[in-house]
Amino acid sequence: MSVAGINVLVEETRAIQAGAKPPLLAVRDVSTYYGSVAALRGVDIDVADGEIVTLIGANGAGKSTLMMTIFGSPQARTGTITYDGRDITRLPTHAIARLGIAQSPEGRRVFPRMSVFENLQMGASLHGERHFQEDLEKVCTLFPRVKERLHQRAGTMSGGEQQMLAIARALMSRPRLLLLDEPSLGLAPLVVKGIFDAIKELNRTDGMTIFLVEQNAYHALKLAHRGYVLVNGRVTMSGTGRALLDDPNVKAAYLEGGHTGPVGA
Repeated sequence: MSVAGINVLVEETRAIQAGAKPPLLAVRDVSTYYGSVAALRGVDIDVADGEIVTLIGANGAGKSTLMMTIFGSPQARTGTITYDGRDITRLPTHAIARLGIAQSPEGRRVFPRMSVFENLQMGASLHGERHFQEDLEKVCTLFPRVKERLHQRAGTMSGGEQQMLAIARALMSRPRLLLLDEPSLGLAPLVVKGIFDAIKELNRTDGMTIFLVEQNAYHALKLAHRGYVLVNGRVTMSGTGRALLDDPNVKAAYLEGGHTGPVGA
């Protein structure tokens, strides 16, 4: 990408953030390691209250590692992560969850031997019974298939239904920030559309802040207010979803047959 093109993206991002209050989530110069291998290298990302922000990149770029690092496992070796003005870099996962962050992890990871209803109860465990019925009705309205399967074992559901359940379970904790890791992975196009429509509805009607990690760059950038490109553990580009969607290098790498090279590196 040309220097001029990079400057345009930077200015667009600054324009969105100008005059705004501090971001709800701020990742600053974060590096994460697995043993001696660096998975993230000096990552900087902001997510403002009420935004949908997406992170795109190829397999092995470090997207899921960043999501897990934000949620406390593994923890960043260097840098800081702040949420709502509080440093959460060294907090354990359960303490982060209590602050109002929920994660729907890659691969869904529902409790297969438990019923759908019991999975949702697990998601609601932070708040007990206080809002359970209200929140159950809400997620069942968002995902009617979850309602239809309430008394079925989660392990007998289809992949798309399990993804809906994973998101619904996360929502039962009443999060202010929802972390979604590859929600479209391995799903049929029609199911993917339904998942992304639900994400859009959560943001539009509830004002929920969403940080979305996705390989499906087209759907993710079309949905997101802003986006970042991660290559080999480094953020190489950022900008509005539309600007990244229209960028020729992003198109070549992620929208026209797969990853062809390090974008913006």
